[in-house]
Amino acid sequence: MTSRLAALALAAGLSSFALQGAATEDRFILVQSTTSTQNSGLFDHLLPIYEAQSGIDVRVVAVGTGQALRNAANGDGDVLFVHAKEAELAFVAEGYGVSRADVMYNDFVIVGPEADPAGVAGETDVTAALRQIAEAEAPFLSRGDDSGTNKAELRLWEATGIDAKSVSGGWYRETGSGMGATLNTGIGMGGYVMTDRATWIAFGNKAGHRILVEGDERLFNQYGIILVNPEVHPRVKAELGQGFVDWILSEEGQAAIAAFQVDGQQLFFPNAGG
Repeated sequence: MTSRLAALALAAGLSSFALQGAATEDRFILVQSTTSTQNSGLFDHLLPIYEAQSGIDVRVVAVGTGQALRNAANGDGDVLFVHAKEAELAFVAEGYGVSRADVMYNDFVIVGPEADPAGVAGETDVTAALRQIAEAEAPFLSRGDDSGTNKAELRLWEATGIDAKSVSGGWYRETGSGMGATLNTGIGMGGYVMTDRATWIAFGNKAGHRILVEGDERLFNQYGIILVNPEVHPRVKAELGQGFVDWILSEEGQAAIAAFQVDGQQLFFPNAGG
């Protein structure tokens, strides 16, 4: 009898230990995010602060915004952190997200070679600059990956009245790649590339390229955050995910975003609740 009780006690202890271990292992969330938050180094700055306070491990899948939205719609993730507001609002309207909130902003820029064959340096009208690039048939490298940057770029081409995709493979090249790879290709070809400013500042292979077009209000780049809807996907860790969302939108989280700099330059400007 004594050995039977000891065996039961041991089994109960092992079971309790296993449950505690499982609970500890489960204390993480998956964030589907755009690449710029990762490539710029923002998450390397933010996540250690949050993880130290919360004890929650934040795992990031950094892909183009379009892919992040599709992943989250399929239930692969707890939080969505991207930059394509129209698509984000549609995501919530379709029931995949609980609600959307502004987090921060920066802007897009067009970078190009020192030679500037299209003569766009200093242009503040982005559509005028794109027309000059098209007229010169100068190489323009597009991500072509349905990312937030790609969505914004295509809206700008539409505003020019030029169907750039119809000449894809000529002077207009779609890489189907992320921002870093597209910048590398553009620099290698001596071409123009539209990129978010944060990625460009943090990018290490600028060679002779520099920012040529900036300052148009249509280059504004807003980021948003969404908790994936647990009513649609029961596996979503709603409480843990909401805790991360709340921290990002809090005074402390917003201050941490504002404090992030590369080479003395602030890359993102918090505007939660703005």
